[in-house]
Amino acid sequence: MVDNITPPLPAGRQLIQGYGGGGFRIAGSEYPHSVFVTETVTTRWEIADLMQMSLPPELGAGSGIAVLLIGTGKSIVQIPRDIRPTLRTAGIGVEIMDTGAACRTFNVLLSEERAVAALLIAVDDDPVA
Repeated sequence: MVDNITPPLPAGRQLIQGYGGGGFRIAGSEYPHSVFVTETVTTRWEIADLMQMSLPPELGAGSGIAVLLIGTGKSIVQIPRDIRPTLRTAGIGVEIMDTGAACRTFNVLLSEERAVAALLIAVDDDPVA
């Protein structure tokens, strides 16, 4: 049996190691809330910010981020339509999915050294490691 299937990543990368229970375990740290995560930084984030079209400043033009994953909780929820053109103007593609899928996709893209970020809504069920 293979014990560890996590691809090797450079130090400081924000690999998502678990989610659920209202938070996340990212790069060995616990975050008991929704988060915005890039390859090197994880910060608090709230769904209300997205619904009010308030995006993290790291998502502006020239950010270098190519793909933004939005994890909308246990199921897929539509986001305000005006956000997509704003991000497209900044050169950022958007993918909306449930939080579990967004976490897994983030890790795959991170391991491929892609310029990825994620807005992740915390899921309140039992933690998934």
